[in-house]
Amino acid sequence: MNKPEALVVAEPVVGSPRPHESAHLHVSGAAPYTDDLPEPAGTLHAALGLSPLAHGRLLGLDVERIRRMPGVVAVLTAADIAGENNCGPLQHDDPILADGELRYAGQPVFAVIATGREQARRAAALAREVVRAEPLPAVLTALEAHAAGQYVLPPMHLTRGEPAAHLAAAPHRLQGSWSLGGQEQFYLEGQISLAVPQEGGEALLVHCSTQHPSEMQQLVAHALGWPAHRVTVQCRRMGGGFGGKESQSALFACVAAVAALKLKRAVKLRLDRDDDFLITGRRHGFDYRWDVGFDDEGRLLAADVELVSNAGHSADLSAPVMARALCHFDNAYWLPHVAMRGYCARTHTQSNTAFRGFGGPQGALAIEMILDGIARRLGLDPVEVRRRNFYAPGQDTTPYGQQVEELHAQALTERLLASSGYARRRAEIAAFNASSRVFKKGLAFTPVKFGISFNVAHLNQAGALVHVYTDGSVLVNHGGTEMGQGLNTKVAQVVAHELGLPLQAVRCSATDTSKVANTSATAASTGSDLNGKAAQDAARKVKARLAAFAAERFGCAAELVAFEGGSVSGGGQSLPFADLVAAAYLQRVQLWSDGFYATPGLHWDRNRLQGHPFYYYAWGGAVCEALVDTLTGESRIIRADLLHDVGASLNPALDIGQIEGGFIQGMGWLTMEELVWHPKTGLLTTHAPSTYKIPTANDCPPELKVELFGVANASETIHRSKAVGEPPLLLGFAALLAIKDACAACGPAHCDPPLRAPATAEAVLDAIDAVR
Repeated sequence: MNKPEALVVAEPVVGSPRPHESAHLHVSGAAPYTDDLPEPAGTLHAALGLSPLAHGRLLGLDVERIRRMPGVVAVLTAADIAGENNCGPLQHDDPILADGELRYAGQPVFAVIATGREQARRAAALAREVVRAEPLPAVLTALEAHAAGQYVLPPMHLTRGEPAAHLAAAPHRLQGSWSLGGQEQFYLEGQISLAVPQEGGEALLVHCSTQHPSEMQQLVAHALGWPAHRVTVQCRRMGGGFGGKESQSALFACVAAVAALKLKRAVKLRLDRDDDFLITGRRHGFDYRWDVGFDDEGRLLAADVELVSNAGHSADLSAPVMARALCHFDNAYWLPHVAMRGYCARTHTQSNTAFRGFGGPQGALAIEMILDGIARRLGLDPVEVRRRNFYAPGQDTTPYGQQVEELHAQALTERLLASSGYARRRAEIAAFNASSRVFKKGLAFTPVKFGISFNVAHLNQAGALVHVYTDGSVLVNHGGTEMGQGLNTKVAQVVAHELGLPLQAVRCSATDTSKVANTSATAASTGSDLNGKAAQDAARKVKARLAAFAAERFGCAAELVAFEGGSVSGGGQSLPFADLVAAAYLQRVQLWSDGFYATPGLHWDRNRLQGHPFYYYAWGGAVCEALVDTLTGESRIIRADLLHDVGASLNPALDIGQIEGGFIQGMGWLTMEELVWHPKTGLLTTHAPSTYKIPTANDCPPELKVELFGVANASETIHRSKAVGEPPLLLGFAALLAIKDACAACGPAHCDPPLRAPATAEAVLDAIDAVR
């Protein structure tokens, strides 16, 4: 008797933990980045001469001395830029090369073009000797600029209710101030651009490590005085970006482009790590002042808050960063009466820019510090104070007027506290601290509510192309950029799912401004949301044409045609997908299509700071346990339990990786990554790995437990998934507060250690000394 054949069920493509599409290339060192691309014959190399002053009047430059250096072909200054000398993304206030005024120590003043990279760098290093400038007073801190009223844009105000009256009537008041440091993106691949003249000098191809190819295209065109259609920008992959390659890759693309056009040869500009630190901006540091009122249970009644960011010398993206900070001050909490004022201070330092979270972490961390202080003042467990302030039915509208439709904070918190054994460990830590003189432990829980969408409505759009070839293979091009986060893998999964194909049948090509035009940056955690939907739209158009063609062949209705497991079936008949496609081509059926997606329902009044700026919210929570050496100030996170909401995950393996990486990056920012500028010269002294400490594998908690919340998105996103790029960074708040909790164990009951961030060993010792 013959056995029945086993039923073959195709493994789902969407929702399965597939490996990153380039993982095998990454681990073997074979993945080509911009610097790995073959250089055209005669390629020249550029380097930048940097300002030695934080602020000064540029008087002159000894160009001839630089030109006499070995290998030097040309020296470019602002006068050589035919078009607009600007690389600022929103306001035209950021020169490519200094023109008249020196704004910060490290500002590019000139560019050296030489036959070799080392020759260009040696010539550019003469900047200290050849730049003639008159020193001017420099403002180096945000609070100093704030006191002087120096801002890169007008202050922002967001108010709800009657905070002054409710503050005056509150049973308890808490006033305080706090400072939070910035953070270097420290992408493994530095800033780099390769500009190659095309069409006899009538067009230009720029290979650029950038999160925003379309913006690079526009800014390069402006610098050359060209229309955009003469400039093509390509990016196959980046070795990390974290926001540092959103707007700030423009300066290097523009310099390479101007030099390539002038010399009619390919020009590459790849920064040394020190120069990268000295030239580019980073996460905005913030200074806060607050006055809050609360009741005996720790419920917030009113808040008056001032946020001052260090914008640096130009506006860059400081306006939307501050807007997002103001919109995330509430985090997961209901604030009935609140007044917030945001100031973007102009200082003579690098122009700060996008960084994973884009102001959201700086806003949300302030309320976490406030609630922790309230809990300590009242002698309550900080977890209980947080739970009493969570958004709830009837108390579910943000200060900027958007209703919070998914209220996951309570359920997520209950689940995380149970899985992490919070109550038991709280008692165990209290017993440990009572018996340990030198080492102290701390425990902390923090939640996350993070709004997903660009808070500039028109940026929430994306395009894609899907090409089906006659052998049944599929090529996808979309407007997003791949920086290691797995965007191309997720988009390929979406397209494979739509066409019923195995994942290996679909490939994503390099991001290219000549393929999909006018794209938004891959930022704001919208990469999969926007580009996944656009690619799905394109795939569905091709699928509809193929279904109609198959229906004629099979003699059934088009809606009965199924695409699954690499085959197309209907009316009791079946064909391999490749055979159907080949037959459709012979009948002149269009086998490619474009796709487009615009996020619905968004609106924002940037003057009133009111509207519906976010399509949905991602939620999360973290419980961290810290160990502190009270003699040295050294600290360690010894366990972290993370529970994060990614909706119905497109790819759990990639999402868990993003959660782990985001948490570690947030932990690094708040515990060890310290930026220091020389108080007199304005030079960034932490401009290399030798002086700037980022977390490594050794800093990862020995116990790191990550779990997905597993509830499908209520909003109609791509397969009901949620963004995972930025929100997990806020999970790192729990690391800082766990260290603070350990410091509190060194003092009397109800003490509130003044722990600053980053919580370096020095900061920890200062906090311990304060409470002792």
